[in-house]
Amino acid sequence: MNFKVASFNINSIRARQEMLANWLTKNKPDVICLQETKVMDKDFPVEYFQEIGYNSLFKGQKSYNGVAILSPHPMTPIAGDLGDVAEPGEARLIAAMVKDIPVVNTYVPQGQAPDSEKFAYKLAWLKALRDYFARNFSPDQPLLWMGDFNVAPEPIDVHDPKRLLGHVGFHPEEHKVLNYVKEWGFQDVFRKHQPEGGHFTFWDYRIRQGLVRNLGWRIDHIWATAPLAEKSTNAWIDIEPRRLAKPSDHTFILAEFALSAN
Repeated sequence: MNFKVASFNINSIRARQEMLANWLTKNKPDVICLQETKVMDKDFPVEYFQEIGYNSLFKGQKSYNGVAILSPHPMTPIAGDLGDVAEPGEARLIAAMVKDIPVVNTYVPQGQAPDSEKFAYKLAWLKALRDYFARNFSPDQPLLWMGDFNVAPEPIDVHDPKRLLGHVGFHPEEHKVLNYVKEWGFQDVFRKHQPEGGHFTFWDYRIRQGLVRNLGWRIDHIWATAPLAEKSTNAWIDIEPRRLAKPSDHTFILAEFALSAN
């Protein structure tokens, strides 16, 4: 059975729900993780996506953050959070069981500036995430972790690694703590299939012709534990939605897995 997954920082689901619906209808993923939905739970467009065959699980807050998981398959929510580390009411983590695969969707804090309290919070949040995985899952069982990690892990994940090293999103302290989470038992599924550089998921609106010049970052990820990663057959980035009018500043990252039929 082919199992297709995707992740996308939508940067307001109300602004881009039609674009997302068109993309889902065309690409038909079995599960998609969304970040920055920026909508309260009562306003999430559940029925809109039901009309095209997608169920929705979501956790939102007004104007900021917000995460959701959409799937044409039944989904069972997985309880658990980061505990006292996370700011109260912050909608950055959601998890569900889809086709017997646990799926965790995160919108990691951006961090603002290396000398800021928000950067320290980002590091603490990521460190606590490893504890979350250890409490709720096992690295020797299938697990999918997707989302906007707000970290480019390697030099080939940014367009100018020498100049950008030390900036938020490509900082040694971020690399250290993200690797700490990875060492729990994750593999970078995209990098397994696309070992070369130049593949990005985010292009800053503020950079003139940033997309045309490919001045991007790969900060959106699909990671999996070994039992699932070894079943991955492909991974890629769909850049076309970033070329649309009024796009998100991110685009879709996808992966496929060959699973046993059930």
